[in-house]
Amino acid sequence: MTVVKTTHDQSKARAYNGKLFSGREANERLPGLFLRFPTLKSLQILKLLLQNGSKKTVYSLPIGQAELARKLQISRQTLSLHFKKLRESDLIQVGRGFINVTEEGLKAVGYRREPVIVNVRILPQKRSEAIQKINELPVIEVFIVTGDVDVVLIVEQERLDRILEALSRIDGVVEIRSLVSIASGKNTELRERRE
Repeated sequence: MTVVKTTHDQSKARAYNGKLFSGREANERLPGLFLRFPTLKSLQILKLLLQNGSKKTVYSLPIGQAELARKLQISRQTLSLHFKKLRESDLIQVGRGFINVTEEGLKAVGYRREPVIVNVRILPQKRSEAIQKINELPVIEVFIVTGDVDVVLIVEQERLDRILEALSRIDGVVEIRSLVSIASGKNTELRERRE
């Protein structure tokens, strides 16, 4: 086990296998894994997970269970019983200080996974103010792009009408086009078909 320790004076000391090293000596003797991170192997692991994993939609709420129980006006114990059933049904993930609603949980409340892509063209002289207002909209993501459009929004289908209405009221927005996805595919599957 490697232990890294910083002393109170200006010299830094590091312990490795029970020996204490300081300064340059620590850099020369400690394994490179602990000095350069992320390592090549760590990046390979991340890349493999990304390539072979599946994209999941998760809504994460950084809130403690006690605070959530207060908001729901129920006891902490009652909330724990509900969480147990929700976890067992794979509808949520709970950790210290956060609650994730899983993709299955989103489906249970009627959330549709396929997002809508909204392309927005803005007058050049109004671009700054319009983008500032667009960034305040309740969308999944906002991309400022170059090309035929100025902004690309990723929007939940349930919010599309409200977003389109809000965009039409923003000064400087001259064109709005939406693309509603009907199915989603994985990049690796598409790549395999081309090969």
